[in-house]
Amino acid sequence: MIPDALATLYPWTKSLHVISVIAWMAGLFYLPRLYVYHAERVGETGETAEMFQTMERRLLRAIMNPAMIATWVFGLMLVFTPGVVDWSMAWPWIKAACVLAMTWFHHWLGRRRKDFETGTNTRTGRTYRIMNEVPTLLLIFIVVSVIAKPF
Repeated sequence: MIPDALATLYPWTKSLHVISVIAWMAGLFYLPRLYVYHAERVGETGETAEMFQTMERRLLRAIMNPAMIATWVFGLMLVFTPGVVDWSMAWPWIKAACVLAMTWFHHWLGRRRKDFETGTNTRTGRTYRIMNEVPTLLLIFIVVSVIAKPF
């Protein structure tokens, strides 16, 4: 009964998964960029620091966290939809590893937000610039794995 329902809901599930991924990726691209400017241009205290902390907190809590959860929920629904994933191929395993890495990166960003909030950030803008490339690389592997299925 559940597999039939998942098959019926497939177009909606896939649509909601893509929307969730887009929202999550937007945050994963933007939050490290905020950290670059926060680390390089904003002191640890003052009105500007408070504004950056508010922007970072709201982005993480109001957009990124719900989008990540929705991505996982709709992604797992797709995984359990009959005929969508062939686990004998390499692509779903590569995608799964990349999604786990993306989730780790999301949580790493959350820990860095707390560093800024407590005034204990020790990372430079350069570190955040480099880390800002992580979601791009993971996204490339995920999209190529799912669409082209070269593996």
